[in-house]
Amino acid sequence: MKVSQSEALFARAQQYIPGGVNSPVRAFRAVGGTPRFIARGDGSHIVDVDGNDYIDFVCSWGPLLLGHRPKPVIDALQNALEVGTSFGAPTGREVELAELIIDAVPSIEMVRLVNSGTEACMSAIRLARGFTGRELTVKFEGCYHGHVDSLLVKAGSGVATLSLPDTAGVPRAFSETTLALPFNDLDAVETAFRKEGDRVAAVIVEPVAGNMGCIPPRPGFLQGLREITTQYGSLLIFDEVMTGFRLSRGGAQALYGVMPDLTTLGKIIGGGLPIAVYGGRKDIMSKIAPTGPVYQAGTLSGNPLAVTAGIAMLTYLESHPEIYGELDQLTAQLTSRNLPGVTVNRVGSMFTFFMQDGCVCNYESAKRSDTAKFGKLFHSLLEHGIYLPPSQFEAGFVSAAHTPTEIAAAAEAIAEFCASA
Repeated sequence: MKVSQSEALFARAQQYIPGGVNSPVRAFRAVGGTPRFIARGDGSHIVDVDGNDYIDFVCSWGPLLLGHRPKPVIDALQNALEVGTSFGAPTGREVELAELIIDAVPSIEMVRLVNSGTEACMSAIRLARGFTGRELTVKFEGCYHGHVDSLLVKAGSGVATLSLPDTAGVPRAFSETTLALPFNDLDAVETAFRKEGDRVAAVIVEPVAGNMGCIPPRPGFLQGLREITTQYGSLLIFDEVMTGFRLSRGGAQALYGVMPDLTTLGKIIGGGLPIAVYGGRKDIMSKIAPTGPVYQAGTLSGNPLAVTAGIAMLTYLESHPEIYGELDQLTAQLTSRNLPGVTVNRVGSMFTFFMQDGCVCNYESAKRSDTAKFGKLFHSLLEHGIYLPPSQFEAGFVSAAHTPTEIAAAAEAIAEFCASA
């Protein structure tokens, strides 16, 4: 497999961009080798600058539920380009996207559009503090909520991938406002609330973890968080940047039947363009400026192109509810084999192959995975034209553009590696 063009671009990039990439996990540090520079994507495939073709299970880290360049989104964007790219003023399409989100997600009564999942989570935490008058936040080890100072405590994603110190560059005063507890451990949550409950503004959680690999909630875990936060007058925030509109049209909260107070969404709601929202109960959201005292603003918030792509995506999903069952079947086909030395976690169209035996239910158990073996799996699949996330601690994704034939080929390649490893 030729990678000379990627190697040349990577060498150039490292002169001008830290690590040669604009998001750390793209650098292949966890798996070794040269990151592939992508030239184009179509359907379930990406093609790198050397002409190598891959079946893509990264899907831009989740947003591409319909695959690359889906016709409804591309057509909508082409029309939007005839109107303009940014106005810094309200547009009717912002209202339309808000209505589509509120109609789909059970707990959301109002939304505020922002530009990234990080911004959405940062703003939701600020809003929770402003609404409750409290300062502490509870999060869970291995859950990543963006690069917000106070939430980079035992974070997953690239922090886990690169084994970086959790709080480098973060003032201690910020990190001290966060209590990091083990995911799926209600006893730890109850203990923390007995001690600090009257100071906790919010609990923020990925309802299905995706940034330490895919880890589902244990039965009763999310329901328990709802009960504890209600008892102590704290807010429950679901970070559904990854799970929103992926696990179901109503997200993980619809799948598990748990209503948070606030929700953050991103990825799929932009159809591949940068956008996110935070939303929830009207009495809480009304505390945001200009109607309330909690300030948040953004020049490109509600960007016309991103909003247009989001409307096209969510409208398509509304009219094609069967897509979630089809995605579930495809992902089950990919992950259903018994593989020696491998634990496979899956929820809907999210999955991770953990290179270890035994249950993977939290950050500590995920970290026991054989990352060197995962690197070998990654490169073996790359040689077979299959592109997995380049980290043991990231979820993979299946899109509606994947075919049963492609899924079968990927499953066979994974089984062959595991049988010989």
